[in-house]
Amino acid sequence: MAPRPHSVLFCCDYNAVRSPLAEGIMKSLYGREIYVQSAGVKHDIEVDGFAVTVASELGITLEKHRARSFDEMQEWGDDLGGYDLIVALSPAAQRHAQELTRYNAVEVEFWPVLDPTGLGENREDKLSAYRQTRDQILQHIRDRFG
Repeated sequence: MAPRPHSVLFCCDYNAVRSPLAEGIMKSLYGREIYVQSAGVKHDIEVDGFAVTVASELGITLEKHRARSFDEMQEWGDDLGGYDLIVALSPAAQRHAQELTRYNAVEVEFWPVLDPTGLGENREDKLSAYRQTRDQILQHIRDRFG
């Protein structure tokens, strides 16, 4: 197992489902040891209500999460090169993170995680898909960080 980084940035397409879930789970497990943030390639929508619901099932609060893009992070002075590890949860986020950090000594990992948006015919089916995503993220975090 690799040594634990001091700072981790999770990223996905919109910072509305996968990366906020990852940020919330990571903070709940390692929040006192590792600085954790999340971002999206774009910022067109706020945190997804189904993500809020499945996170709350683990005692994690996402209601106050404010989605942000890579561009907004940089505008606010949050330097991507300052992170030890960037974890991309979508191919687009991986490409974007690699492009933005090509001159920095930042490790970028890709974790293939289900995008649950648009899956399921009814509320319970949708929640099931979101739980599957949440549980995949949780397993990746446990596998990577112990």
